[in-house]
Amino acid sequence: MIGILLEIGLLFLRIGLAYCEALISAIVPPRRKNITGEVVLITGAGHGIGRCLALEFAKVGAKLVLWDINQEGNEETAAEIRTIGVSVNTYTVDVTQKDEIYNAAAKVQREVGNVDILVNNAGILHGIELLRLSDEQIERIIAVNTMAHFWTIRTFLPNMIQRNHGHIVTIASMAAKQGVARLVDYTASKYAVAGLTEALSDEIRDMKKTGIKTTTVCPFFVDTGMTKYPNQRFPKLNPLLEPEQVAMEAVDGVLRNKVEIIIPSNLKLSLSLKNPLVPRKVGQLVMDFFDVGIAAQDSEPNKDKDI
Repeated sequence: MIGILLEIGLLFLRIGLAYCEALISAIVPPRRKNITGEVVLITGAGHGIGRCLALEFAKVGAKLVLWDINQEGNEETAAEIRTIGVSVNTYTVDVTQKDEIYNAAAKVQREVGNVDILVNNAGILHGIELLRLSDEQIERIIAVNTMAHFWTIRTFLPNMIQRNHGHIVTIASMAAKQGVARLVDYTASKYAVAGLTEALSDEIRDMKKTGIKTTTVCPFFVDTGMTKYPNQRFPKLNPLLEPEQVAMEAVDGVLRNKVEIIIPSNLKLSLSLKNPLVPRKVGQLVMDFFDVGIAAQDSEPNKDKDI
């Protein structure tokens, strides 16, 4: 009995220290780690957030490996990076095809070396009601936004474990925190990868591989061409994000080993509405008041839009 009471007392002490550590980190952010010369692989690097992430990582001295199904866009990103004087390799990869991922990964290992930071960024969005989606659209969004993460992680994580060194970055969305009408398929895909990363982080911790970190990035609507019909009552409160802003905050967070990055940070307040102690209707009333979401479309369903 005394032993259990001592363990409980020690637990509360550790919890208190964890709160203190979190408070100190909020006031005095951890120092940015140096990744000069480390290899960063980014999926969906051909434009939008992916291109901006590549440029931001290049600015801090990383070597870039760029994957995209769009060869032309990928090469344009590489050309911009070369003006900075940083090493970059490009590969045309369809991340829905795991064999392409495995083959490209083997080429990266031969031609570049170990991947230190894996950024799963490739994604698509349709922005229409569930019943207007075709079966193929649903299957594709899950293949790109969710399943591709499994294939890339299973490919590069073993080497990270062997070296006890690495970082897995998941570009998710605020849709991974709050479901929104006309984003049913997208929300499902982003909830899935946020959960994947959270569980993977715990699995890595269980293996005591303290040198491997994970980061989940959850931005609001981003002006990449994906979200053509964003809807909100007070657009000046949280305007459409520029991909450059998302990339800057994401890379800064990765360098500080942040577990989760909400962009913009003021949206952390809205997450309190997801507390189990808050009635679901309260959250719905607030969402209705701010009228945040994707506007209904009378036209034909959108084609896939890449991040």
